Amino acid sequence: MAHEFAIGFLPLVDAALPILAHEHGFAAQEGLSLRLVRDVSWATVLDRLLYGHTHAAHLVAPLAIATTLGRGRPAQPLTVPFVLGLNGNAITMRTDLAARIAPAGALADPRAAGAALKTVVAEELAQGRRLRFAVVHRHSSHNYMLRYWLAACGVVPDRDVAITVVPPPFSADALEAGEVDGICVGEPWNSVAVERGAGRIVLATAQIWRRGVEKVLAMRQSTLEDRRPETEALIRALTQAARHFADPAMARENAAILARPAYLDGRADLIERAITDRLRLSQGAEPVHFPDFMFQYREAANFPWVSQAQWLYTQMVRWEGGAIDMDDAQRAGRVFRPDVYRAALLGTGEPLPGASSKVEGSLARLTSVGAQQGAMTMADNRFFDGRSFDPHDIAGYAASLE
Repeated sequence: MAHEFAIGFLPLVDAALPILAHEHGFAAQEGLSLRLVRDVSWATVLDRLLYGHTHAAHLVAPLAIATTLGRGRPAQPLTVPFVLGLNGNAITMRTDLAARIAPAGALADPRAAGAALKTVVAEELAQGRRLRFAVVHRHSSHNYMLRYWLAACGVVPDRDVAITVVPPPFSADALEAGEVDGICVGEPWNSVAVERGAGRIVLATAQIWRRGVEKVLAMRQSTLEDRRPETEALIRALTQAARHFADPAMARENAAILARPAYLDGRADLIERAITDRLRLSQGAEPVHFPDFMFQYREAANFPWVSQAQWLYTQMVRWEGGAIDMDDAQRAGRVFRPDVYRAALLGTGEPLPGASSKVEGSLARLTSVGAQQGAMTMADNRFFDGRSFDPHDIAGYAASLE
């Protein structure tokens, strides 16, 4: 008899792996029956998870850490044994604002666009107007990536520009209605805004941090403890789905599945473009190819690196105030569970990193790295401003950002 796993998700392309694990039978091969529960906001996805309505969730990575640390609500320990993907988000601005920031026809250079935005922000403030950007949750990589880019370019979030929260399915609506000047959201919602003529895609978040952690599989710690064998089976099923998702020959079929009313309820052509790393930046324009816009499988993309969790913690402290607490930094790191990932895939032939933490942003080219199992190479993982994050010096890194 199959073991049921109820998994909450939002209608985003990066919810693909649990959906495809179910639709292509990878979960069934592992003795699992997946029940996929669609929601409209990260807050409701989290509530269902915490109150036991679901066993696991497609979740923005920082929210798992914030929930464990008790930021915004009483602390409840969550655990992340699998990363569902890296990047896949973009920054889309009102078409008139985009024209003042960057030339049309290509994704902007982050430094040049940031410098232009700084000038525009000053002009708007002089006229008594503060630009307003929307992100999908206070505790989201979207929020941290947008803030990281703005701050590195001399625009101070919350002082020079306002940042508000709009759930992903409503972000294109908010931009079209003029409630916000820009959105940082996952696909297909940037493309929806573009197709409506409401905005132009200016940057991909992969331009800010080339291998930025994005969505994760999160669950309550008690669920992992009670259902460890099923969790490891789920990791194997998701890994098969990731390999399938990354195969270009499967893109059209997978886009059609994701477009179904039960899942993204959207246009298959927009979804296929995201899967194949092609973005239509403005209404009517030819799509441009940006390699690794979405990153779901290679280079240990699904491995829950402790250093990724700790980088997210530094951004949480940076933007919410207070000082780095090394106990909290260690707790944040323990939310990500490379040990569970390793146990699930040991002996399968899947490459496994030899370490559980790394210097984030340190690689500029394809590099062979130590592996516990198989052979592994990793490519460019830099931040656009040239900084790197060494998890052995968390306090020093945080101080360097002040």
